[in-house]
Amino acid sequence: MSVPLHQERRRLSDAEFEHVSRSHHPAVAALDKEALVGLARQLRAYRDKVRDVHRTRRRAQRGGVEARGAAPAVVAEAGDPGTPLKKQIFSAALKRVNRHIARHQAAERKARSVSLLRGALSRRRGAAVHHPDPGQTASAGMQANESDRRTVQTDPREIGRVSQFVKDAQAQRDSRG
Repeated sequence: MSVPLHQERRRLSDAEFEHVSRSHHPAVAALDKEALVGLARQLRAYRDKVRDVHRTRRRAQRGGVEARGAAPAVVAEAGDPGTPLKKQIFSAALKRVNRHIARHQAAERKARSVSLLRGALSRRRGAAVHHPDPGQTASAGMQANESDRRTVQTDPREIGRVSQFVKDAQAQRDSRG
C-alpha cells in the first residue's frame, strides 16, 4: 500500500524527506544513472537505520534486551505505526529508484547489443562473396550417377549355353528316376 505524500512529509525529517521526494516521478526521471545509484545508496542507509531501530525497540518491548538511550520510554507501543511506516516509506522510495536504475541498465544493454549487431552486419556486408560451383544441376534433366560396382561382361551366347546345360542335366535326372 502506498503512503500519501503528506504522511511522508509528516513522518520524515527534512533531510530524509528531501531524498525521498527525489525518488518520486518528475524528479527521478531527470536523474542520470550515477545520481540514481547515489540516491539508492542513501535511501538504503536510511531504511537500514530505521529497520535496526525498529528491531531494537521490539526486542526491548519483549524484554530481550535493555532499552538503549537516555529515555527507555521511547519503546514503541504495539499500535504505533511510526517506525514501520517510516521503513515502508524508505522501502517504497528504494523500489522506485531501483526500477529507474534497471531501466537505465536495460537501455545500456540494448544500445550495446545494437552496436554489436551493426558491427557484425557491416563485417558481413564487407566480406568477400563466396559462390562455390554448384555441380550438377537439374537444368539438363536428371542424369544417371555412375555406379562404382565392377561390371562383368558376359557373352550372351554363354548365357544360353549354361541355360541349355541345366535343362539337359535336369532331364537326365528325371529319366533315371
